[in-house]
Amino acid sequence: MPLCVCDAITPIESRISLLILQHPQEQDRALGTAGLTTQHFKGAQLKVGLSWPSLSKAFGRPVADPSRWAVLYLGSAKLADLDIRNDSVVAITRKGEIAENQRAVLDRIEGIVLLDGTWSQVKALWWRNPWMLKCQRVILRPSRASLYGHLRREPRRDSLSTIEAAAMLIARLEKRPDIEAAVKGSFERMLARYREVRRAIPEIAANPKPRRKRDYRRRKRT
Repeated sequence: MPLCVCDAITPIESRISLLILQHPQEQDRALGTAGLTTQHFKGAQLKVGLSWPSLSKAFGRPVADPSRWAVLYLGSAKLADLDIRNDSVVAITRKGEIAENQRAVLDRIEGIVLLDGTWSQVKALWWRNPWMLKCQRVILRPSRASLYGHLRREPRRDSLSTIEAAAMLIARLEKRPDIEAAVKGSFERMLARYREVRRAIPEIAANPKPRRKRDYRRRKRT
């Protein structure tokens, strides 16, 4: 609660649907942004778990054509070597190559799936949900590093927080820079709150991970 900035958020109307799949071990992170992201976009869904039988089951309502949804793809480090300009959203093929007819591919996207967690957790979500293979893969090429800075270590230079990735994706797909500006403002306020609270309550910074242990082996798949 000390980090909450939701009272200053006005939900954004967007034609692009948003689904965030969060690894269970990520939900108690003090600096997690999935919940804040869903506050920004009307109809956005946040689901916590490890696997779902289909996109429709994960989203909570029927999805007629999964190929019109995009998954923000991790891929390998070699994707960073592709000839892509900064601040781009790029559709790629299953072979990791830049798809042809970029504008046509991106214009037909109706929804996006974001995977929320650490690098290893996100890879687990990817492999446990094979229905994502039916979705279009997209990658981001941000021109700047995440606003997290030194507050949270990222595995790669081009890594972004969930809220930054959602803002960049939807703003570019809808050609609405105002979306990215509004969402970025909320993230900046949350980080500023964190720095204030960290000075007053040092244990928040000392214990960024969940304190209680959970046994996910017996968890029934959703």
